[in-house]
Amino acid sequence: MTLLPTSVASASPDETTLPADVTSILSTETPVDLGSEHVVDNAGVLDAGGVTAIEDAIGELQREDVDLWVVYVDEFSSPADAEEWANTTAEQNGLGPNQYLLAVATDARTYYLSGDTSGPVSGDQLTSIELDQILPQLRDEDWAGAGVAAADGLRGVVSGSYGSNGSGFFWVLIIGVVVVGAIIFFVVRSRRRTQGAPTGGPAAVPLPELERQAGVALVQTDDAVRTSEQELSFAVAQYGSDATTPFRGSIDAAKAKLTEAFTLKQQLDDHIEDTEQQKREWNTRIIALCDEADDALDAQAVSFAELRAIEAKAPEALATIRTETGSTSARLPGTGQRLDAARARLAPSALEPVADNVREADGLLAFASERFTEADTAIAAQRSGEAAVAIRAAETAVDQAISLLDAVDRRLEQLDHAEQAIPGLLSELDADIAAARARGERGGDLAAAVAAAETVATDVRAARSSGAPGDPVATLDRLTAAETSIESATAEVRQADEAARRAASLLGSVLVSARAKVSAAEDFISSRRGTISEEARTRLASAGQSLVRAEQLAPTDPAAALENAQRAESLASDAMRAAQVDVTSYSSGRMSTGSGIGDATAGAVIGNILTDMLLGGGGNRGGYGGGGIFGGGGGGFGGGFGGSGRSRSGGGSFGGSRSRSSFGGSRGGGGRSRSGGGRF
Repeated sequence: MTLLPTSVASASPDETTLPADVTSILSTETPVDLGSEHVVDNAGVLDAGGVTAIEDAIGELQREDVDLWVVYVDEFSSPADAEEWANTTAEQNGLGPNQYLLAVATDARTYYLSGDTSGPVSGDQLTSIELDQILPQLRDEDWAGAGVAAADGLRGVVSGSYGSNGSGFFWVLIIGVVVVGAIIFFVVRSRRRTQGAPTGGPAAVPLPELERQAGVALVQTDDAVRTSEQELSFAVAQYGSDATTPFRGSIDAAKAKLTEAFTLKQQLDDHIEDTEQQKREWNTRIIALCDEADDALDAQAVSFAELRAIEAKAPEALATIRTETGSTSARLPGTGQRLDAARARLAPSALEPVADNVREADGLLAFASERFTEADTAIAAQRSGEAAVAIRAAETAVDQAISLLDAVDRRLEQLDHAEQAIPGLLSELDADIAAARARGERGGDLAAAVAAAETVATDVRAARSSGAPGDPVATLDRLTAAETSIESATAEVRQADEAARRAASLLGSVLVSARAKVSAAEDFISSRRGTISEEARTRLASAGQSLVRAEQLAPTDPAAALENAQRAESLASDAMRAAQVDVTSYSSGRMSTGSGIGDATAGAVIGNILTDMLLGGGGNRGGYGGGGIFGGGGGGFGGGFGGSGRSRSGGGSFGGSRSRSSFGGSRGGGGRSRSGGGRF
C-alpha cells in the first residue's frame, strides 16, 4: 500500500487565510497514548451518552475477536496528515492486526480508519466502511454516531453481514465472489501440496526434514530481525529518524510475521498432540512466514546499502566507535563492583542470568579493539571495504557489550524491586491464612494449601532473619505459589468480586516476577544468540506475548491478566533453561575440541558477531574484495541490506548474498498504509 498524500489531510482552505499569530495557537494534537480507554475525546465533542454508545458498539465488536479505539482531537499534528497521524498512533500503542483505530480531527474535518493489511478487514473494506458508514455521520457532526458506525462496519465485515443492504451491497457481493473464488483456488492448491504430488511427480518433503527447515528458518530470521534492528539504530544516529522511517516499517512488518511463526512453533511444541497434517501445514506456514519476514527486510536493501555507505566515512566512523568504546570501558569497573557487592548479599541463583556479563563485555570490547587495529591498517592502505567490515564488527561488539552491562543494571534493579515486594506479599499471605482459618474451611485442598503456605511464610521469615544470602525473585516465586495455592483452594467459595480483588492484589507481585524473568531471558538470549536454538527463542517469544497480554488485561480483568502473567513466568523460565543448555553445550563442545581461541573471539562467536562474511567463508559473496577480518574466502559486506543467501542472492551496493550481521532478512507483509480517510 501507498501513503495517502499529505494534501488530503492538510488544513482547510479557510484556515490558510488566517494570520500567522492566530493559526499558531490553534489546538493541535500529536499522536496520543491510548492507555486503557477505548474512547479518547480530547476535542470535547462527546457527552456521557455518546461515550457509552461507542463503548457498547466496541463491546459487540470484541465478541468477534476484533478491537477498536476511537480518538477525537481538534487537529492532527506531528504529523498533520490524517493517515500518518492515525498509523503513527496505532504503531506507538502497539496495535496488532486485529486492532483498529478511528482518528477524527473535528476542527480540521479530516479522519482516517487505521488497520493492518494482515488483519481480517482488507484495505478496500476499510475504505468502504469509511465512505458508506463513517463519512455520513461525520458530515452531520454526529461524532458518537461515527464511532458507532466504525465499530458496526468492522463487525459486519468480520461476521459476514456487512453490506447486506445499502449502496455498498453490490461491490461487497462482487468482492465476495472474487474472494470465494480465490479461497477455492488456494484451498485446492493447498490440498494438492499437502496430499502429495500427482503420480510421477516429485515426492513431498519428509516431515522430519520439513521440521528441520522450519527450525533453521526461525533461527535465521530471528537473527536477521535482531541484527537489522541494531543496524537501524546505527543509521538513525548517523542520518536521523526521518531518513530511516522506511527501514523501521520493514522491521515492524518482519517482526509481525516472525511473531506469528513463533506462535505456530509454540503450538507444535505444547502438550497437545497434533496430527501429521497439522504438523506439516504449520511447519510449512512457519517457513512461508519467515520468507515473508525476509522479504519485508529485503524491500529496503538497496536504499539501506546506499544510506550506510560506511566505507565512504570510515575515519569518522572509526573515531566515533572508539569514543563509544572508551565510555563503555569506563563502565566496567563500576558495574563489576556493584555485581560483587550484590554477590556478597545474594544467593548465586539471583545473579545467575548476569553473572558473566562483565567478563563477557570486557571480551567484546577487546574484540572491538582488535578491529580498530585492522581498520587503521586498512584505512592507511586505502582499503575502505575492509575498514568498513572491521568498523561494523566493532560497532556490533560494543553494542552487545553495552547490552550486557545494561542487563546487569536491570537485574540489580529488579532484585531490589522483588526485595521490596516481599514484606507486602508476606502480609497478604498472612491475611489469606487467617481468612481461611476464620471460615473454618480446613478440609481437603484448602487445609493442604494453608499448611503449605504457613511453611513457606515461616521459611521466608527465618531466612530473612538469619541474614544469609537469598534470592528475592525465587522468594517472591515461593510466596506467590503459596498465595496462588490458597487462591485456588478457596476460589469456589468466594464471591466473584472478592475473587477479582484478590487476583488484582496478587497480580502486582506476579507481574514483577514475570517482567524480571522475561527481561533476564531476553538479555541472556539476545547477547548470546550465536549459540541459541529455536526452542529457547520460541519460549521467549511466547512469554513476551503472554506478558504483554497480562499488562493489557490488568486494568479490566485481573483474573485473566494473572493467568497470562503466570504463563509468562513459566515460559520465560523454560526459555532461560533451554538457552543455558545451549550455551553449556557450546562451551562443552569447545572444551572437547581443545579450541585455543581467546576470550575476545569466543565472546564474539557467542554473540554471533563473527559471521561467514567476516570469517571470509562461504564462497564468493560479492561486494568488496579481500579475505574479511581473518582472511580466506570472499570478503566485503556481502549483500548489504539483503538476505543471508538462503536460496537467492541479496541486493544492495555491497554485492551478493548477505551475512546475518547486516540489515535485512535471513535470506533476503502487513502494514497500516492505504489510500483512504480524507475530509468530511
